[in-house]
Amino acid sequence: MNEFELLFLGTSAWDYSPKLQTEFKDKFDKDVRRSACALLNGTILIDCGFHCLDSIKIAGVDAKNISDVFLTHLHGDHCNFKAIEYIASLRKTPLNLWIRSDATVPDINNVIVKRLTKMTPVELDKNFTITTYYANHDERSLPQHLLFEKNGKKFMYACDGAWFLRETYYALKDSNIDLLVLDCTVGDKLGDYRVCEHNTIPMIRVLLPSFKTWGIINENSKVLVSHLAPSLHVSHDETEKIMSEIGASVAYDGLTVKV
Repeated sequence: MNEFELLFLGTSAWDYSPKLQTEFKDKFDKDVRRSACALLNGTILIDCGFHCLDSIKIAGVDAKNISDVFLTHLHGDHCNFKAIEYIASLRKTPLNLWIRSDATVPDINNVIVKRLTKMTPVELDKNFTITTYYANHDERSLPQHLLFEKNGKKFMYACDGAWFLRETYYALKDSNIDLLVLDCTVGDKLGDYRVCEHNTIPMIRVLLPSFKTWGIINENSKVLVSHLAPSLHVSHDETEKIMSEIGASVAYDGLTVKV
């Protein structure tokens, strides 16, 4: 039985492809990435960037079924309040919007704002919890990584953030995460300023053995990288080959992963 089914709806960093305005406006392609968005178990939206409504339509998702939206942070390519307002307008019952406890959001009709406190599990349903961990990213955007746990299975979404904070590293020791999605914005480019708050391929190469040593992941864990800046990466297929040698896979818009 799969406890988690994750559909990637957007796997790009801020500098998404201009081809989205032309030949790939209405379809997915591995080398044409939209802004950050993913759908968990058909009802939970993780981030909702500039293109989330387009991605939902292309994927054939019925937006009325989305009951919860979790925001990793408040940057525009992850947080589109107009999209949240639209999704909420489709529902007969309120949409739950989950944010960091110290975030400020506008009032939106038919939306209930729910707060996440650092390292404090919140029960979504029976045997289903979410825990937030602060991320190494622009603190003004109130960044956080999200750990979902259901019936003993664990899924962590950790995009937009370089490495892990020390406190997160210690908190996740021996957690044996089943599915881990990591930021890989910068690719294998040297000298890019974004390295201060995003991962590179060499950083992933260092992180994964360390995570295994500490039991954050194990040999059976699925690891994917997402939030790739197209301008800083080679093609999807080339990146997939590089990452496979490290022990990870590359997410793309339209990909579904189950654990």
